[in-house]
Amino acid sequence: MTSTAQLPVPEGRKAEPEHLGHVIFITAAAAMGGFLFGYDSSVINGAVEAIRGRFDVGSELLAQVIAAALIGCAIGAATAGRVADRIGRIRCMQIASVLFTVSAIGSALPFALWDLAMWRVLGGVAIGMASVIGPAYIAEVSPPAYRGRLASFQQAAIVIGIAVSQLVNFGILNLAGDDQRGEIAGFEAWQWMLGVMVLPALLYGLLSFAIPESPRFLISVGKIKQAKKVLEEVEGSKVDLDVRVNEIETAMRREHKSSFRDLMGGKFGFLPIVWVGIGLSVFQQLVGINVIFYYSSSLWQSVGIDPSSSFFYSFTTSIINIVGTVIAMLFVDRFGRKPLLLIGSVGMALSLGLAAWAFSFKTGTGKDISMPDVQGTIALVAAHSFVLFFALSWGVVVWVLLGEMFPNRIRAAALGVAAAAQWVANWAITVSFPTLSDWNLSGAYVIYTLFAVLSIPFILKWVPETKGKSLEEMG
Repeated sequence: MTSTAQLPVPEGRKAEPEHLGHVIFITAAAAMGGFLFGYDSSVINGAVEAIRGRFDVGSELLAQVIAAALIGCAIGAATAGRVADRIGRIRCMQIASVLFTVSAIGSALPFALWDLAMWRVLGGVAIGMASVIGPAYIAEVSPPAYRGRLASFQQAAIVIGIAVSQLVNFGILNLAGDDQRGEIAGFEAWQWMLGVMVLPALLYGLLSFAIPESPRFLISVGKIKQAKKVLEEVEGSKVDLDVRVNEIETAMRREHKSSFRDLMGGKFGFLPIVWVGIGLSVFQQLVGINVIFYYSSSLWQSVGIDPSSSFFYSFTTSIINIVGTVIAMLFVDRFGRKPLLLIGSVGMALSLGLAAWAFSFKTGTGKDISMPDVQGTIALVAAHSFVLFFALSWGVVVWVLLGEMFPNRIRAAALGVAAAAQWVANWAITVSFPTLSDWNLSGAYVIYTLFAVLSIPFILKWVPETKGKSLEEMG
């Protein structure tokens, strides 16, 4: 994913090139969970219309199946921390790998709609686990001087996973003669799309056997000798291992296990800063970003674009997503969090508004649907610019803020509430889009535009700027 040369060594914290290369390998291996997170979240995009045809379902029931994974995500995210503290980070990764693999096979070979939904839930559990364990493990094995940049591997892996799933779907569709239900070796194209995830899922599991357990977990279970060995591998031989072990033990003793009760006390139940975190999470989803990643192929087909082209445009939006994420990673510490969020909100509002206007020119019903060339082009450009503005702002910055803005004493619990709010909002958008688009596609985008506009005063009035502040300064 990167090379040693791409990580400049901070002044006064020189590291040996081979030592840093080893750390990068460990981080990249752990970030495979993020890749699967992105891949599984997006792969369903290519199968939506085929599933609708195969099982002859309406938009509302189809939306429930697509969104079923989000139920599993909430379960996986809620339980992963405790599981990892009990059996270790590596074992938790291996469990997620098995769940990903089983989910991919089951989703590709469903007997009926109900068991497809069940396999989607199981895959969601794996996504939820990966979304928690990956960042935690990377933070615990990264040398302090490189922690920020190595932590960004997780987000980079997610957007790369989204792009690769779109590319694979596009390739499979071409092999099937541009028909999502076209047969390849006895199976329909959409089954191959869902089943191919077995390969990265197995790779994730294999890589987990090649990386060390977190030194923090090893110390927590009394395996001090093994912890020192890992610390030497990742931080170098010049580090005083006894001092580092003592630092970790002291930090663990001082940690306050925040609870839901700690979040209460504000005028409206939660503390004000907790409501800000919930607001960030909810706005991030209510602008409709996951419509692009879950339904973009269906979206473009619904306005008269042929399946092959619709898959191609889904892939290009994924590339734009990667570009925007890189921009955010480069400038979040330079420009600050609030300026990037404001740029993103303004850009998203304009893009979504243009898309809503363009979609209002959609004519026809069923498969006989079309749009004027000018409006069709504007819709495509608007969708791509929306993804770019989201990726360079809300896609990355929200997670940065959620990790920084809460006081130490409530950080873990507040993060959990904010993340839960994000999954709920994600579910609401995912479930509602097919019905909204059947009702009025332009109207759906007007709603997303409204949320993008409302996010601007929210940022200006309530979101704190955390650039340059230590975690201790947050209260």
